Amino acid sequence: MNKSIFSALLIAVGIAVGGLFIYLGIHQMAYHDRAVTVKGLSQRTVQADYVVWPLKFSVSGNDLTALSKQLSEVEQTARQFFINKGFKAEDMSLSNVEIENNWANYYERRPEYNYTISCSLIISTADVERVVSNQGCQAELLAQGVILNSYSWNTNYQYNGLSDLKPEMIEEATKNARAVAQKFADDAQCSLGSIRNASQGQFSVDNDDNQPWIKHVRVVTTVDYYLK
Repeated sequence: MNKSIFSALLIAVGIAVGGLFIYLGIHQMAYHDRAVTVKGLSQRTVQADYVVWPLKFSVSGNDLTALSKQLSEVEQTARQFFINKGFKAEDMSLSNVEIENNWANYYERRPEYNYTISCSLIISTADVERVVSNQGCQAELLAQGVILNSYSWNTNYQYNGLSDLKPEMIEEATKNARAVAQKFADDAQCSLGSIRNASQGQFSVDNDDNQPWIKHVRVVTTVDYYLK
């Protein structure tokens, strides 16, 4: 075989191999351009595991010394009331005392009393069910001379177990996303490939509208899958 024929064969082989790589490259690019973006949802309903319950009460009059004594008596009555209800003394704390001068700023008619002194007995506890069952205790306290100025929406129900829920919820959301992607691939008559990109959404913890001690935990994952 002379050199010219051998060179021609080398050139032909080179062109064929180059064409094959080009074809494979184009095919691979086309494959990578085919993808589907899906979302997966995971939800849980849980109960709050900690609560901060502020119970505000106040007294009014014209003698600050007498009012201070009266406020202390009201606070002791309220504290003993909740101890009798099963709450622990160490879970109770007292907020700073607030003094309002009613005669300093008023319009038209002067208020009957010059001063109003108020403070809050704050119950911080993991005994959420006991707090829930005593939300309507105002009438009982009123019978003992204690007037509460607190409302149920002031109660701060908390959930601290999110870190324990995260792994299983992320796994579930990812599985749900794959199921959606698989259905899309089946409908498109193609195969589902590997994950191209994935992002985890923020976890949200929302109160139930009617029962704030019930929490709705939610997370959405977004996943891109290759289609082939």
